[in-house]
Amino acid sequence: MKLVYIVNRIDGPGGLERVLSIKASMLADKYDYDVHIITLNQDRTDLFYEFSNKIVYHNVIAVGNPILKVFKYVNSLRKTIASINPDVIAVCDDGLKGLFLPILLGKPAPMVYERHVSRQAGNSSENKSILSKFKIGITFKLMNFGAKFYNKFVVLTNGNLNEWRLKNIMVIPNPLSFYPEESSTLSNKIVLAVGKQSYQKGYDRLLKSWQMVNKKFPDWTLHIYGTISKKENLDGLAKTLNIKDIVNFYPPVKNIKEKYKEASVYVLSSRYEGFGMVLTEAMAYGVPCVAFNCPYGPSDIITDKKNGIIVPNGDVKGLALGVIKLINNEELRKNMGQKAKIDVKRYFPEQIVAQWDNLFQSLIKK
Repeated sequence: MKLVYIVNRIDGPGGLERVLSIKASMLADKYDYDVHIITLNQDRTDLFYEFSNKIVYHNVIAVGNPILKVFKYVNSLRKTIASINPDVIAVCDDGLKGLFLPILLGKPAPMVYERHVSRQAGNSSENKSILSKFKIGITFKLMNFGAKFYNKFVVLTNGNLNEWRLKNIMVIPNPLSFYPEESSTLSNKIVLAVGKQSYQKGYDRLLKSWQMVNKKFPDWTLHIYGTISKKENLDGLAKTLNIKDIVNFYPPVKNIKEKYKEASVYVLSSRYEGFGMVLTEAMAYGVPCVAFNCPYGPSDIITDKKNGIIVPNGDVKGLALGVIKLINNEELRKNMGQKAKIDVKRYFPEQIVAQWDNLFQSLIKK
C-alpha cells in the first residue's frame, strides 16, 4: 500500500514528530507499507528522531505572500502526489490549511486527518476581546466545515470528541514511545517537566506552584526540558518568585529517556493538550504524574489517585499540593509508579499501529 503523510516539518523535537517516527516506521518496516512523507519548506535533512530508512521524503517549497504561498503549496502538492499515486493520504497539519486540503487537492485518494492538538491550540491568552472571540468563532466554523470532507477525522482522546461536530470522527491515541524493562528508583529529589516553552505548556503556572513546593521541600529541584523561548521570560519569573536556583531549564535532548529514569515525579501544567505523550513516557519508567485536567488527554491517561494525580485545570495550589503529596509519601509514590507502568501498556505501538492499519485497509476496500 502506498501511504502519503502530509506534514509541515518532521525535523524538530516535538510530539508530532516523535509519534510520526514511530507510526510511519512501523508501517514501513513491519506492515510493508510504501511510506512517503511530504514536508513544507523543510531546509534540514537531519532529523531529531529516527525514522525508518525505507521511508521516501519529498519537500515542497512555497514562499511569498499568503495567497501566493498557498497557490504554490497546493500546486506543488498536486504534482508530488500525482507522481506518487498513493492509495491513502494522511494529513498531520493542525493549521487551517490542513483542514481544507481535500477541497484544495480534489481528493485524489481516500484522505485521513490526524488532529494532534486540542482545538483550543489557537488561543494564546486568558483574556480575549470581543473581536478575538469573534475571530475564534469564525475559525472554528471553518475548521468544522473543512473537516467534513475527510473520509476519517482522527483525534487522540475521548475528550477531543466533544470539540467537533462530525460524523466521520474516531479516536486513536498516540503510541508509547518506549517501554524500558527498568524503572526509576523514585529516590532522586527531582521533579520533571518536558515540552517547549510556550503559553500552551503553562510553565508560568508551574513555577508559581513550585514556589509553594519549595517552601516545604527546599532540597528538591524542578527540571524543565524543551525548546527555550525568551518571549516566555520564565527565567525572569523564576527570579521574581525566588526559585531561580532550584529550577533548571534545559534545551531538548535526545536521551530524554535518561531524564525520566532520574525523576521521581512528573508534572504537567499545560493549559491544553492533544494527548500528553510525556505522561505515557514518564509512566513507562514508573514515574507517577501530577497533571492539570486540561483539554484534553490527562484524564484519559491518568486514573486519579490510582496511578497519578489529576487536579482542576488552573488550580495552581492544587498542582503544588499534588506534587507535595507524592514527595512527602515515598510509599504512595512507588505504589502509583508501579500501577502507572502497568496501565500504560495499553499504548504499546503494536496495538496502536494495528488500529491505523485497519483504518487504512478499510478505506481502500470501500
